[in-house]
This record gives sequence, structure tokens and C-alpha cells, in this order.
Amino acid sequence: MTTRRRSAAVTLAAVALVLGPVGAGAGAVHAGDPAASAPAATVPAPTPTPAPDGFAPLTPAVTRQLDAAIEKVLTEAKIPGVIVAVSAPGKGDYVRSFGIADKATGAPMTPNLNMRIGSVTKTFTVTALLELVDQGKVGLDDPIGKYVDGVPNGDEITLRELAGMRSGLFNYSADEDFYKALTSDPDRRFTPQELLGYSFKHPVLFEPNAKFYYCNTNLILLGLVVEKVSGVPLDRFIDREVVRPAGLKRTVFPTGPEFPSPHAQGYTDQTASGKVGNSTDWDPSWAWAAGAMISDLPDMRSWAKTLATGTLLTPATQAQRLDVVDALPGTGYGLGIFNVQGWIGHNGSLPGYGSLVLYLPQAKATLVVLLNTDIGYQGQEPSTLFGEAITKIVTPGHVYTLPAQPAS
Repeated sequence: MTTRRRSAAVTLAAVALVLGPVGAGAGAVHAGDPAASAPAATVPAPTPTPAPDGFAPLTPAVTRQLDAAIEKVLTEAKIPGVIVAVSAPGKGDYVRSFGIADKATGAPMTPNLNMRIGSVTKTFTVTALLELVDQGKVGLDDPIGKYVDGVPNGDEITLRELAGMRSGLFNYSADEDFYKALTSDPDRRFTPQELLGYSFKHPVLFEPNAKFYYCNTNLILLGLVVEKVSGVPLDRFIDREVVRPAGLKRTVFPTGPEFPSPHAQGYTDQTASGKVGNSTDWDPSWAWAAGAMISDLPDMRSWAKTLATGTLLTPATQAQRLDVVDALPGTGYGLGIFNVQGWIGHNGSLPGYGSLVLYLPQAKATLVVLLNTDIGYQGQEPSTLFGEAITKIVTPGHVYTLPAQPAS
């Protein structure tokens, strides 16, 4: 998600990690702003080939349509660069990069670059939690107060409600003091306790499980649960118990601003001045369990299937994860995962980067989008623009669209 404050509205499409005061950059949306319902970037009218599983074969004609659609979004939304992979067994493999990775040098975007993945990190944190569930060390219906002291409604909010974005806690990244602290000193190290402090000074928004509200505070708490129960720092636990067992080679949970090379430069307007700046080396500690991780295209293509099929979990626990409840029109949210028109996975954004990691079970199809900006266009996140343009062509019966979350 972007670092934009959108009054009380949050676009799930963005799955934002920071929601601060509106900057001067393009794409800021307030609740009730006409831009919130403005159409996305226009794309060429698709003429996909129907298929029983809903996925069009990636013929040369479809490939040309994808190229044109992606380039149009890139141009209209003024996105520096993007990496895209779409594939399904027996249907072909589409892997492309467009635009530039570095405005200063003009270096092109290439498919081998490391990228910050923002809220896709949530899928790793929740997987870690669910592994502990499978080991009998925690229960999804345990109250968070059993593990972390001082949580408002802590004796009532369960781990399940935290993972399902139904806790009612205030989103720390929507706090103005947090936003000022981050943008005034992007190199600052935040502790999880500091992040919770920005949330807990606010009253709860609603009773546990009353409704859906996307909130990064939930994931900070779940990260602390994993650490307390396992006795291992979250970054090490995820690497040992999630990343390595999943066979991922270039996925890391950084403990500082380190960024493996090669990587794209990231550009954001979520700065103290509101002007577009380079956020590549901002310290991601402010996002921690909610959005600090880094990965690349091959790993995310693999993770999309692992996440959706639950190969690291027992079938019973994976079934609970995928038991989605209505979140927004056409969108359900489970435990750290969403289902948008049949596409299962997550998206993410943080200053300078955006991601989309999805799997369509009936076609065994994967869709991954990685880009180097979080600046929105006509009220939508850039990853959503690409997701919609691509799925209109390859899965016209399952078009990826994410509406804005209603104001709380």
C-alpha cells in the first residue's frame, strides 16, 4: 500500500503499510473523493481465447495483447518499471520486464532484480503462526492478551481475528505522529513496541469480529506471538521454518536497510515534502512483520502456489486459512490471504515498491507483478492497474479488481 492518508478510507487494493497525511504527489484519494471511483488506465480491448479452466492460452496473439496492455498502463500511470510473470500448465509462460530500474542511470528493469514486496510479507508471518498452530503450540482462538500485555481488548481479540483483519484495533500506520516520524527520518529504527504505541493511544474502532478493517497493527502483534512462542527472532524463524522449506532462494527478511543486489531503485511521493523521492534504502523496520521482506520474481512465482495450496501446513489448517469472509465487494479475506474473483494471494506496497502475488486454483495459474513505485493513479494502486489489465486478457471470467474499503 502507499503511505497516503485517505481520510478514514483505505484501499485494500493497496494493502498499505503507511497511511499518513496526503502528500502533494499524484494519486492521493480522500473518502468521498470522485477519484476513488475513477476508471483505471484504459487498456486495449481484450479478445481472449475461451478455455474450460478460464485461462486463455498464451499464444503469440495473447502475448501481444499483454505487451500492449502493460505498456499502456506503464505509460498512462507514469510507472518507472515493472516485472510481470503469468503462466499456467499447458498454456505457456509469459515473463517480461518493462521500463527502467534506475532513473539516474536509465538502467532497464530486468526479471532478475530483487524487490521489496511490502504486505506480501503478511503471508509469511501468518504462515509462521499457522505452523505453530499445527505444532499445537498456539491456538487460533487464543486471546492476544495471553501473549502480549497491554493490548486494548486483549482478552477478547483472538489470533484468528488478528490474522483475518477483524480485531478493531487502530492501524498504527494511520497515525499522524508515526507518519511524521517516518518521513522526517526514513533511516530511523522502529521497534515493534514503538509501532504498537502509535496504535494503542487510539481507542478501538469496533468490537472484535464486528467487521473487516485492514490493519498493520494486527501483524505486529502476530509477529510478537511467533517470537514469544518459538523463542526465535521473527526474521530467523521465517527464514528457517518458511522460506527454506518452501525452497525459496532469494527471499529475505532484512533486519536493517540492507538490500541484496541487483535491485531496482524505488520511487515514492510519500515523503516529508510530498515530492517524489528515492526510497530504496529506507529502513523497513517500521513495517516489520507487516511488510519488511524482499524477494524476486522466481521466488514469488513459487510462493504463489505454495501459499494457495498450503504445502507447508496441514490440510485442516490450510482450510481454515482459506475460509474467507466478505471483506469488500467481490473480495474475501481469510487468514493473511485474500480471494479476489477467484485469485488467491496477496498484494503489497510500501514507499517505492508494489507487488502482486496470486494463484488461480482451477487453472493452476500464477500471476506475479513487481514494480518500483507506490504512486497511485486515478485512485488505484499501480499493482492493481496491472492486475486488472492482465486478467482481463488471460482470465476474463476472473478479473482482478479491488474496490476501496468503506470509511470506518
